[in-house]
Amino acid sequence: MLSIRGRGAAHDPPNRFESLHVEPDPEAFALEEEDERIGPLTRFYRDATRSIIATNKSPDVPFDTSVNPYRGCEHGCIYCYARPTHEYLGFSAGLDFESRILVKTDAPELLRAALQSPRWTPQVLALSGVTDPYQPVERKLRLTRGCLEVLAEFRNPVAIVTKNHLVTRDVDLFTELAAVHAAVVNVSLTTLDDQLHHIMEPRTSVPKRRLDAITTLSKAGVPVRVMMAPIIPGLTDHEIPSLLEAARDAGAIGAGCLPVRLPHGVADLFADWLERHFPERKDKVLNRIRDMRGGQLNDPRFGARMRGEGVFAEQIRTLFDTTRRKLGFEKDGLRLSTAAFRRPEPGGQLGLFG
Repeated sequence: MLSIRGRGAAHDPPNRFESLHVEPDPEAFALEEEDERIGPLTRFYRDATRSIIATNKSPDVPFDTSVNPYRGCEHGCIYCYARPTHEYLGFSAGLDFESRILVKTDAPELLRAALQSPRWTPQVLALSGVTDPYQPVERKLRLTRGCLEVLAEFRNPVAIVTKNHLVTRDVDLFTELAAVHAAVVNVSLTTLDDQLHHIMEPRTSVPKRRLDAITTLSKAGVPVRVMMAPIIPGLTDHEIPSLLEAARDAGAIGAGCLPVRLPHGVADLFADWLERHFPERKDKVLNRIRDMRGGQLNDPRFGARMRGEGVFAEQIRTLFDTTRRKLGFEKDGLRLSTAAFRRPEPGGQLGLFG
């Protein structure tokens, strides 16, 4: 199967909820090079949802509420655990996930209404938690910025996870929130290898730009953590010390890591990707993942899915923890505060004592 320029997946696997599946004509793709073809253009669809804050009860996830302005992600990271969520929309977890993006155009207005409601209990909101809030179309649509403007207006704490340098565009809002201990930015950094980045995370910012983002935000007084997520045994785990050192030197104050997990159709997509790009490493990588996941490519059990088990999972945790302590990273995650939360008066006025 040929690779597709700028895409992580190379095809659309069957949707597990659909009885019919369409196989595209291979000749429908224009060959540009011997080993690469031009894939589908990205299409954007309006998501007319009337609620914006999602709740989460998983004991493995460090937040209870989140806002996702986009469904699907043009970044195209091949390992993305969120790919199967697109199947609930009638799309596939493959090319559809990265080329059929649903856009919540009313996200800022819906968020303002939710925070204004007396039913809202001030708490940390994750932005976004599923797909990247700074994927390429955000540069034009500015929905994430609109949500941040609302959060700054209410001084509601927010935690961001992103792979995109575009996060620095909103440094003014992050600085405003950080002044009241209400913001943290987590920059996801998986590799320093530009060639690996190009095929594994095709439309994300290159590693150097992510490090630049850490520096820009930290110099502005915004707390920044680096997230090594995911760590892929046999492919990226050897980079743990160099990744952490580079992030520390860039200004990150904390670090976290997650081993790769491959739910539902992501397992086949990832195996196909390895066959196309690293055939000599495919068996080694997949076998190490199976060792971490009870003999399977995925283990969905609470308590195990975010940590993994077995000797390779333990080796990764030991190397990560040892390096983190050596480099002086904070041991625990930054605690955000709701003490400054406020509700504007009707008409948008904060009042004399806001």
